[in-house]
Amino acid sequence: MKNQWLEFYKGIITVRTSGKGIERFINTLTRDGISIWNVKSHGTHIVTFQMKLDDVKRLRIYARKSDCKIEFIKRRGFPFLQQRILRNGGFLVGALAFLIIIFMLSNMVWNVEIKGANPATEYKMMKELKGIGVSKGKLQFFIDKPEGIQRHLTNNIKELTWVGVELKGTTYYLQVVEKNEPKKTELFSPRNLIAKKKGMIVDMFVEEGTPKVKINDFVKPGQILVSGAMGNEEEEKAGTNTVPARGEVFAETWYKSKVQFPLKKTSQVYTGNEQIKHYINFGSLPLPVWGFGKVKYEEFETEENVKNFKFLKWEIPISYTSKTFRESEQMTKIYDHKEGIEEARKFARNAIKNDLDENATIKGENVLHQAVENGKVTLSIHFQIIENIAEGQPIIQGDSE
Repeated sequence: MKNQWLEFYKGIITVRTSGKGIERFINTLTRDGISIWNVKSHGTHIVTFQMKLDDVKRLRIYARKSDCKIEFIKRRGFPFLQQRILRNGGFLVGALAFLIIIFMLSNMVWNVEIKGANPATEYKMMKELKGIGVSKGKLQFFIDKPEGIQRHLTNNIKELTWVGVELKGTTYYLQVVEKNEPKKTELFSPRNLIAKKKGMIVDMFVEEGTPKVKINDFVKPGQILVSGAMGNEEEEKAGTNTVPARGEVFAETWYKSKVQFPLKKTSQVYTGNEQIKHYINFGSLPLPVWGFGKVKYEEFETEENVKNFKFLKWEIPISYTSKTFRESEQMTKIYDHKEGIEEARKFARNAIKNDLDENATIKGENVLHQAVENGKVTLSIHFQIIENIAEGQPIIQGDSE
């Protein structure tokens, strides 16, 4: 047989022939172009052979003209396999439906556990999670990665300091650290509060200790602001009654900053256009299922999201991938002198804020010098800052004011 796979696809019949004149009958079939093979003799009047399903009708015609009797003893090939599948279609559909249901249930969310949060915070978290699709009965394919869930919760719930998100099987586990944990009381040995930089006092809040300066006083670095020595003048000098001075002393301080800002600024921005491609991965082989063709953008950023499929508790080597291609382009912004100076001042303000404590504020600013040359704005700025300048200094026995 020249091509057994092709004949299997079309169908193969095994025929048993009995009677007189078998050799003449087989020779007639062969001579007239009916292909037969695997011819086997089973005695003097019985022969079996195989032939194509397409030639069966012609075989019947030849059999009527001869003294031979034919029987079809075996059928194989795709047409007969198809018939058996159709006859047992109910069982096949049921088995397929069962596998699909198990597959879907294996990739659903069945539980969300939150640890470390009080009831009020847990309620807020469950509400946010439901809003982004993380709830019982949802398919995992359509849920963001744990990193994305973590980022969403941290950005939208102010009570959270940190949240860890982990997916194990069909359950999401969230470990929470809240911001409103009670602060541990800090214990200090006897100390004074001294100035850590020069400035002019604008406000004071003393919890414990004896204030040594007043509003509008000018102080220098190292000067005592609040003394930890208590009692009358003699006791203060002797240092027999000391406490850890506590409080805040706000002063106006001064900073000088020099910044440069380019009048021509180039940056990469998104245009808002995007193209999404979907794949089913069989191992390392991706099979495109939606979003065919090349990416139509010259410049783009790619975001890839991969979801692994599970069957019961096992992770199977099949996954779903979505790739988002976002068009980007270079944007050049050219500032005139006035705009450049204003942007340079904003840049200087942000830079100075990064070097200050959270409770410090900018009271005022004065431009000491400005210049525009070589495509850049150069500014020298004097800032007036209101900040807490107090820091602790331990009291050594025998110290006085």
